[in-house]
Amino acid sequence: MSAASTTAGAGRLASLGRRLVSPRGAVYLLLVVLLVAVAVLNPSFAEPGQLVRYIQRVAPIAIVAIGQYFVIVSGEFDLSQGSLVTTQVVLAGTLIGQDDAKTLPVLLLLIGIGIGVVVGIVNGLVTTLLRVPSFIVTLGMMLVLYGGVMWLTGGAATGNPADSFRQIGRGGITGLPVIGLLPWSVLVLAAVVALAVWLTRRPFGRSLIAIGDNPAAGAFAGASVWSTKTTAFVISSLSATTAGVLLVGYAGVHPSVGRGYEFIAITAVVLGGVVLGGGRGTVWGALAGAFALETLFTLLNFTSIPSTMRDAIQGAIIIAAVAYSGAVFRSRRRAPAAVTAPPGSPGSSATGSTPSPDPAGIAAARGDDTKENRS
Repeated sequence: MSAASTTAGAGRLASLGRRLVSPRGAVYLLLVVLLVAVAVLNPSFAEPGQLVRYIQRVAPIAIVAIGQYFVIVSGEFDLSQGSLVTTQVVLAGTLIGQDDAKTLPVLLLLIGIGIGVVVGIVNGLVTTLLRVPSFIVTLGMMLVLYGGVMWLTGGAATGNPADSFRQIGRGGITGLPVIGLLPWSVLVLAAVVALAVWLTRRPFGRSLIAIGDNPAAGAFAGASVWSTKTTAFVISSLSATTAGVLLVGYAGVHPSVGRGYEFIAITAVVLGGVVLGGGRGTVWGALAGAFALETLFTLLNFTSIPSTMRDAIQGAIIIAAVAYSGAVFRSRRRAPAAVTAPPGSPGSSATGSTPSPDPAGIAAARGDDTKENRS
């Protein structure tokens, strides 16, 4: 083996190591470690059928996290997701009742042109056109929706959902070899991921990243800030209504379904390396964050840590992830300033002053990666 090939191999390993410890790459390493830990404690977890059921459990929160990704990467927040999940569950359950024939038209109405679109448009327009912080707008929307649900239900369950409604989240394609059952929720998650990745690779996705990083620069480049951010809020709301349909399969029709999902989604997105200030992050990172978070909670079931500690753990994860991400990006921004050109090299003056930093070097030091941001 030549010295050149050895050096190249060492360089690739070093590059891989840097990616794995970066804010975007660390979540994948964490996910692998958590999956291995769960498989060691519960060997049946590694069986194909159990893995499929694990994905089925993660699907609702992963879908909500993907929707939250679009809002956060644009530089905003959506705190109304959990209440929208609850509203979707209660409204659909009330309208469908026990009539299986109503399941499809009611769900198409609510998901396609119903409450998800309306809530997303209101959140987006009030945030962008009236310039009210999205934190305040979506917090108010959360309270409005929860208040409406409590008024409609009196805080109690509204009855058992129709079997066809329940089977959307619980059923699937049966009789398959190896796995036995392919849940509908897994297929829905796959479709949502494919659509989300496709959107991020379209002009809309590039505009979203640009606006999240610098709204003024994005607008100067021709992107419509208000329409792009409003579309992101609509996507977030539709992800919540979709997750609500899947949750009925296990939780039934109850006003507590979906409560706190907005914070779980934000935790998953931040854990996936998406920067809270916007402009950086990927759909795959948000998805991996959702899987890592659910795997962590699964692992906690094998320990003596009570489930009531989940909120505290989520808070600690958010603080740690944001602090780690901020420290890494600050160190990368300082890196170009520490590099000086040798005397007599291009870009250096006769006095040996520090050359002007290369824009490409600045982008690399900031951790910008166009290809990664597109998906």
